[in-house]
Amino acid sequence: MNFEFAKDLFKKINIELSESNFEKFETYFNLLIEWNNKTNLTTITDENDVLLKHFIDSCMIEKYVSNNASIIDVGTGAGFPGVPVKIIRDDIDLTLLDSLNKRINFLNSLINCLKLDNVKTVHGRAEEFGINNQYREKFDVATARAVANLATLSEFCLPFVKVGGIFICMKAGNAQEEIDNAKNAINQLGSVIDKIETFTLPESDIERTIIIIKKVESTPKAYPRKAGTPERKPL
Repeated sequence: MNFEFAKDLFKKINIELSESNFEKFETYFNLLIEWNNKTNLTTITDENDVLLKHFIDSCMIEKYVSNNASIIDVGTGAGFPGVPVKIIRDDIDLTLLDSLNKRINFLNSLINCLKLDNVKTVHGRAEEFGINNQYREKFDVATARAVANLATLSEFCLPFVKVGGIFICMKAGNAQEEIDNAKNAINQLGSVIDKIETFTLPESDIERTIIIIKKVESTPKAYPRKAGTPERKPL
């Protein structure tokens, strides 16, 4: 991975990449590819593609994260977007939640290799931990970069968010229909859409949408519903 090339890409999203941060991203890439040979973490394996479609893409949410924020990354997979944001923003307190133990094992190895402080992994489903008082409404920010529809993701993520906090949802370019279909769910979960931003990843034609959902009141105790229901019957 070329430092000057990476630094230039990050500068285009208004992030100054230090050599120390670059070394962490390089280690991240190498470990991702090593583990990917034995467990399916990503279909994106080209060096520059990982840089753009995983690292740069993940860091697009950094500007929405307040200083010293507590963040939960729901369905984090191989650590996206949480770990790249943590690399450039060491002030945040990060929790990585995933339902597959093999991914948690990778993340624990990654955290150790990168020597990241204030990062915790949790093995489980959002529907289970969203009703756990240790996690429910305890975070300034929840985020997800996943394929589930926005109504389902909102039910997964908003129960974790404190009143006054935000859910940052990352979607592909054309998400307006999905946003319209999710407004009722977002309202039922005690929240409102605060901002929608569309952009193109640098040096590409890849379009993305970031949806910022603000928690304005506590989520009713009925949510999240039991495991599997949010996918089968979105609000």
